[in-house]
This record gives sequence, C-alpha cells and structure tokens, in this order.
Amino acid sequence: MARIVMKFGGTSVADMTRIKAVAERVKREVDAGNEVAVVVSAMSGETNKLVAYAREAAPMHDAREYDAVVASGEQVTAGLTALALQAIGVNARSWLGWQIPLRTDGVHGKARILGIDTDDLIKRMKDGQFPVVAGFQGLGPDNRITTLGRGGSDTSAVALAAALHADRCDIFTDVDGVYTTDPRIVTKARKLDKITYEEMLEMASLGAKVLQTRSVELAMNHGVRVQVLSSFMDAPGTLVVDEGEIVEQQVVSGIAYSKDEAKITLVKVADRPGIAAGIFGPLADAAINVDMIVQNVSEDGKSTDLTFTVTKVDLDRTVQVLESRKAELAYKAITPDPNVVKISVIGVGMRSHAGVAQTMFKTLADRGINIQVISTSEIKISVLINEEYTELALRALHTAYGLDAA
Repeated sequence: MARIVMKFGGTSVADMTRIKAVAERVKREVDAGNEVAVVVSAMSGETNKLVAYAREAAPMHDAREYDAVVASGEQVTAGLTALALQAIGVNARSWLGWQIPLRTDGVHGKARILGIDTDDLIKRMKDGQFPVVAGFQGLGPDNRITTLGRGGSDTSAVALAAALHADRCDIFTDVDGVYTTDPRIVTKARKLDKITYEEMLEMASLGAKVLQTRSVELAMNHGVRVQVLSSFMDAPGTLVVDEGEIVEQQVVSGIAYSKDEAKITLVKVADRPGIAAGIFGPLADAAINVDMIVQNVSEDGKSTDLTFTVTKVDLDRTVQVLESRKAELAYKAITPDPNVVKISVIGVGMRSHAGVAQTMFKTLADRGINIQVISTSEIKISVLINEEYTELALRALHTAYGLDAA
C-alpha cells in the first residue's frame, strides 16, 4: 500500500464529464489499496472569471476580499469531486485550506505556506476517508483566506505530500510529461522518463509551463517524488526526482525558452563606482526583477554601455523609472527592445562535461543567429536572441545536443 497525493489541474476538472473521469481514476488507486488524498484546481477558466468580477467590483480592490472571491473556484471543484467519488462508492469528503488548516503568511494573492497541520486529515484517512482538498488556498495569520498565486494548486499538492510523508505526488495535467523542449515547436521532442529537481526548477523558471516553480522548490527541499502525467490517457509520465536516482545522465536534458523577456540598453553610462547600484537599486525598490546583465568594457575609462533584461510587462515601468533618474545616472540614451527571446540549454551533466557552450554558440552562428546577451549557471546556459529566430534556434539546438527522437 502506498500513500499518494493526486493533483488535478483546471483542464482535468473543466466540466462534470471530466470530474467524473477524475473520480474513476482516483477510485482505481483506492481499489488498489492505496491511501489517496486528492488536490484540485478550479474548473478551467473559472479563476479568470472570478478575477474579472473582482476587478469590475473595485479596480483598486482589497486584497483580502480578492482572495475570498478567487479561492471559491477551488471550493466548488472540491465539493463536486467529493460528490462524484461518493456516487461511485468512495468515502470522500471535501476539505478547504482553512479546515486542514494550511497555514500561510499574510501576503494576499501570493502567500507562502508556513506549515500544514495534518493530524485530523491523517486520522480521517486511517478511518477510511479520502480527502479532496481545495488547492491554491490557505489560512493567513489573521484567520483570513489567502491564495498562493497562479499555479498555486501545484504548491498545495507538493506541500501536502510532504506533510503527509506521501510516497509520491502525481500532478495530472493536459500534457503527458516533461519533454526535452516544446513539442508544439519541435516535433522530434522526446518525453523524459525522469528529470532532476534542479533541471525541472530551471525549466520551470525559464518558461516551461508544466509545473509551478515554487512547487518544484518545495519538492526538492522535502524530497517529494513528483510525477507529471496526463489526465486524458493511461500512460507513464515523467518522474521529478533526486539526481541520485538517474543512473545515466544526459549532458543536456532539455531546452527551454521564454518570450516574456525585454532588453534594455543604457548607452554611455558613467563608468564610476556606484553607478550599477544607482541603476538597479531604484528598480528593486519598484519591485522590478532584473535577469541577465552585461556591461561592456569602457574604452575611454569614462563611459560604458549597460544591457539587462526585465519581463515584458515591466518594460514600460522600467523605462519610466530610469528616465526619471537620467540626470543622476548621466547616460546618453536608453534603448528598449521587446522583440527578444531567451533560449536556455539545461542539464546537470554540464558539471562534468566541457564544450556545451561552444556547441550552442557554433550551432546558432551556423544559422546566422546573433547572440545579444549570455548568462550561465552551473547547469544552464542562456542566450538572448531576436524573437523571430525562436523556432529555428530550438530545432537546431535540439538536434545539436542529440535530443531528437529516433
């Protein structure tokens, strides 16, 4: 007998037909003798509708009431899923975040989990009851409902799996696993049997939409085995595990891309101590996250060009902040460019293999693709290129690193 947390995303519970299919899938695990806890998202499109209602009611809304509204989508799904399970003979009961309770901090809209009291939940499970938990929501310090941010049901599920000491956390979604790259662009992309936490974390943070980044962090920190698989077919998924479980590691496991990047170049910035702090300090104060940074070598010892990236949604605000400090920063011009994409090759095998960067640079050069910015970490290399070359770059790199399906 295993203890399993099964999480179902919005597309998996989009209507009553799919909710009933979810119930049948859960019943198969129950009939196999496993202890099962289910975590559900809101029905597909429901959260967007609730967000729109909140904004229509009050554009500058109270974040506490916003959370009370948007958390209701998961409450509906949990109740309906419990009813569907009861209808096929499974002793199920719905649980909301505050009933467990799943304790969070008080940052409404993007709360972080502080702890989960599972004593009552475990007692009920031992008595033969199967909980259906509303994901995405928790209980703040003031006993108000909080929400965990978009994709937060993944985080709910992994945190619950850790608290329950579950053998595995299955994340059911509309894809059948984690692929070497986006299969919609690269038809030869392969589904991975296993991927390490570190690689999955990089892929999630670099644009892969399969798992929410915070859920991967939690899984890595608590050693929760996570499986990503499809709600719509009976096939093995991809296991996200510790590096030690993967016997033969690929040098490069996957290639991710993010179109949510914008480049800013400050031309002829004063080349003196403190200028970088003068630029990035105000951006940090404005809660603008800066990613890739490159500073050119100063030819005259007086001025230099500085290039960095922000998210597209922050581009206008970034320009506004910098222009308001132009006299202090003494740059000649500011050049924003939203037409870029970040391509990243990822693999823990990079730690022990040379030449990964050279392969990337040569492959792009052979296809006439200019690299604008480069950044690296222990297990990834990222480059910024013109957005129009996204598909060409992904296909070429996928082939160059031997990732194409046979």
